[in-house]
Amino acid sequence: MAKATTTIRQVLTYQPQHAAWFVANQALFNRVAAFYFEVIAAHEKLLDLSAQEALTALEKLTHATRKNPTPIMPLSAIAEAIPVMFRRAAIHAALGSARSFYTHLSKWHTRKEKAQTRGKPFKERPPVPPRSWNKSATLYSGQWKQRTASSILLKVWTGTCWSWIKVRITGRELPLNQARELDGEMGSPSLVRRGNQWYLHTPIEKTFKTPEKIVTQVTTNQSTRICAIDLNLDHHLAVCTIQTVEGTILATHFISGGRAIHGFRKQLLGQIARNRRKTGILAEDEQDNVDLWNKIRQVDEHIAHLVSARIVQFAVQHEASILVFEHLGNLKPTAGKYSHRGNRKRAFWMKGRIFTFAKYKAWKAGIITSRVNPRQTSRECARCHHLIARYHAGEQASGYTPGAPLALCPACGMQGNVDRNASLVIGQRLMMRVLNSQEKPSTPLLAEREEKSSGVAICQEAKSEEEPSFPQARHAECNEHGTAQRRDARMDVSLLDIPHPLRLFTE
Repeated sequence: MAKATTTIRQVLTYQPQHAAWFVANQALFNRVAAFYFEVIAAHEKLLDLSAQEALTALEKLTHATRKNPTPIMPLSAIAEAIPVMFRRAAIHAALGSARSFYTHLSKWHTRKEKAQTRGKPFKERPPVPPRSWNKSATLYSGQWKQRTASSILLKVWTGTCWSWIKVRITGRELPLNQARELDGEMGSPSLVRRGNQWYLHTPIEKTFKTPEKIVTQVTTNQSTRICAIDLNLDHHLAVCTIQTVEGTILATHFISGGRAIHGFRKQLLGQIARNRRKTGILAEDEQDNVDLWNKIRQVDEHIAHLVSARIVQFAVQHEASILVFEHLGNLKPTAGKYSHRGNRKRAFWMKGRIFTFAKYKAWKAGIITSRVNPRQTSRECARCHHLIARYHAGEQASGYTPGAPLALCPACGMQGNVDRNASLVIGQRLMMRVLNSQEKPSTPLLAEREEKSSGVAICQEAKSEEEPSFPQARHAECNEHGTAQRRDARMDVSLLDIPHPLRLFTE
């Protein structure tokens, strides 16, 4: 069985003095976690134990009881009368940080020994333990109670004593199934601070049947459907096509909004540039134009979430079991003005966010995500795999004009949208890669390289010069266009089968 975790973020409404209590509670949590990290550093063999065994050993080393009145490293030196569940939450936080640190340290030693064996210089600095702690306090059972849809009781450290306080909860509700029961298993909530506001983050873990590997789906099930996505920067942020294993194209979906987000981002970057010209001085180690930068980042993340959600919704609607993207890892903006260069750079970053967000959302829906070689995907014909001509409407169909929306293949006469053609090529390359791996048993199969935790297949190179190993693609007439054409597009209901509109917050 596979698992997917969704974090429900809810806003807390509290009295003014409660904010100082939350700060004191988090500070105590981090002091206790830092203390246990030092205990683990002094007893490194604890990391060889399981989580439960390590927890028991650490409590024997630090917690005074009747059978153990004088522990070696008493926790009472940090604070007195710390609740059991608060202490154990801090222990698990310290264990996680310690395992991460010593794993990175071990890998660093391995790389150093490998370089010294080859006689090469090794200048990489070793990882260091955490210099400061800023973890959010996890609330185990006993630290909260009486949770309803609108309120919760929390036990926090006020700086002088432990106190129960009641706070209101607003925002996204916990997911419920048709029987009005919690859809998944709820984990321990956490108190998270973002700026001056405190949030309650609650993880919901859902268990579902592990999807079959890509090779198995493609080779054993002829009804397998693939959703291929071509990400862009201009008018269409993404173009999705549903393809079968045999090459039949069932549906196409255009997600617009690229020009709106490009213009919005350019406007803010231009304002930042004008503000900088007023003084000509940038303070060292201090972020300038904080509000404008935050607005750009938040809008980019917001659009990436909406686009990724619509991609997964489209795949679920047409029962696709595989998402395939291009492997875009080395995109760099061209030289130009500051606002243009910065705009392109952030547009590339948003592409990466769209893939990252779509990956975990698809995994929750039982869909595996893969990536293919992006070489010549926009220049290759999806029918005959010859080079295409790219042009604007009203112009002669010759040559290749970057950014032009139309495509024409002089070899087979294929004519249509260039981004749709690219998405078809992306899906075909996944098929070519899988079928070629079946023809060469000595080569490790794609399925053996898949990362089970995230459902993402590792990218492999695809030879675009070769002819496809499956029948010629058949084009369907079903073209489903996106609804997000303007900034003022809105969404009435946030359900899985309702597409999210792309909306910019300009206020």
